[in-house]
Amino acid sequence: MPDFIDLRSDTVTHPTAAMRRAMADAEVGDDVFGDDPTVIALEERAADLTGKDGGLFVSSGTMGNLVSHMAHVPRGGEIVAESESHVILDEVAGHAVVTAASMKPIPAQPDGTMSLDDIREAMSHPYDIHRPAPALIMLENTHAHSMGQPLTAAYTAAVAGIAREAGVALHVDGARLFNAVVALGTPARVLLADADSATFCLSKALACPVGSVVVGSTEFIGRARRARKLVGGGMRQVGVLAAPGLVALRDGPEGMIERIAEDHENAKLLAEGLATLDGIVDLDPARVTTNYVVFGVRPRPGQGGLDARGAFLAETERRGVSFIGYSHGHIRALTHYGIERSDIERTLRVTDEVLIEAGLR
Repeated sequence: MPDFIDLRSDTVTHPTAAMRRAMADAEVGDDVFGDDPTVIALEERAADLTGKDGGLFVSSGTMGNLVSHMAHVPRGGEIVAESESHVILDEVAGHAVVTAASMKPIPAQPDGTMSLDDIREAMSHPYDIHRPAPALIMLENTHAHSMGQPLTAAYTAAVAGIAREAGVALHVDGARLFNAVVALGTPARVLLADADSATFCLSKALACPVGSVVVGSTEFIGRARRARKLVGGGMRQVGVLAAPGLVALRDGPEGMIERIAEDHENAKLLAEGLATLDGIVDLDPARVTTNYVVFGVRPRPGQGGLDARGAFLAETERRGVSFIGYSHGHIRALTHYGIERSDIERTLRVTDEVLIEAGLR
């Protein structure tokens, strides 16, 4: 079989040769004691890129969000977040289990934003003893369930203004922050200028094997570091895992940020090609602005939508192309490092063949 094309997620990337060399050569120390020089360098680089006082290396974006909650939110507080955000759907209710906080879900608009009026309403009951006190507002940038839409600095600033009026913090789940940076042509420090804290993943668009970084004020990072220890995230000679992050965050073509534009171009090519195929539904290529493509498959007469999706996924995988089932009966494809234009062209051929054989084309 030709090389397998894995479009399930941008977490399936393998580290670059430069990353592997950096791992092998990394200078290490004990990070719990705060003396791993490679981790320190990564945290400082992340803070500089995002315009914050400091950074904290964590094992995952989920851990990054969790320790941020623990640093910001008192027991019994309420977190306002988009109703289909990762923190609500995909983080095993850590906010409730560990932080003892509740969530106030607000639906997203087509551009991935929450209505400012809805956020204001959620902040309007600080003294109502029947309801949990608002403690944190969260944004997700890029916003996954709107097909990876990037949130602008102006929108983030508007939400931050509401947070300040309510006396709460604003945290940005920037798992794919640098996709937003590239799509909008806006530096990370500008996108996060009005946020109190943020986390971004190294293991998604940046192609590192593991890790995320939390950024914020010196005081916040101190609280988050203690929270990381509490949940078992204290790591020792972890410079070997931080080293790929330093490679990824380099400026220019030596790093991994600038090349994200290729992923966006490939996603647009994929979406435009899929949209021409009979049997593909719920796909507007004009909405593809980052590395996210979400679409549906039209079922045959008498066939359920989930049955059609399952058959499509099984058959494309058998032919060497792997998508993943997504919410609302949809299918997701994410472009990433290692996916080339030729892979997109083969994906479109395979998809067309499967649709024809299923009688949908």
